[in-house]
Amino acid sequence: MGLRSVAVFCGSSSGSDPAYAEAARLVGRTLAERGLTLVYGGGRVGLMGEVADAALAAGGDVVGVIPSGLFATEVAHTGLTTLHEVGSMHERKQVMADLSDAFLVLPGGAGTLDEVAEQWTWAQIGIHDKPSGFLDVAGFWQPLLVLRDHMVDAGFVRPEAAGIVTVDDDLGRLLERLARPARNIQTL
Repeated sequence: MGLRSVAVFCGSSSGSDPAYAEAARLVGRTLAERGLTLVYGGGRVGLMGEVADAALAAGGDVVGVIPSGLFATEVAHTGLTTLHEVGSMHERKQVMADLSDAFLVLPGGAGTLDEVAEQWTWAQIGIHDKPSGFLDVAGFWQPLLVLRDHMVDAGFVRPEAAGIVTVDDDLGRLLERLARPARNIQTL
């Protein structure tokens, strides 16, 4: 079947380092050039807007999924290939998971972590077999690697479940990894 669409989780702000926006543009452009559909949170601001605009400029298909509350505050990107308006953040995560073959994570805050943590959990318990990968821009995700390894060492995450998520600073390598299914691990 192969990789056809990638959900990108990222910040609705641009962050303090210009490298974050550069990486978002690279991700959008690269997905479009590879013929992969970008699925993302539907916003026009921050890293979300950067990744979407870059994919669109490169001729890619971009699917946004945004809760109606955010749509109403004019944060929605209205120039997308498709924009799904949903009722809640939970519904957003479900729709994004349904539309995507893998999850790529750029720098972001609590919402970004929430989105990827749910997908990691779903892969871990066998709801889906889709991998998650963090693009480590300027070392942003290094503290998460330390935490992930600590969770394994402390006995809360099985070593094989830790492999469902990968971290890499090279987008090409990360996309290669995301093209392979996550392990279908039952931990409950």
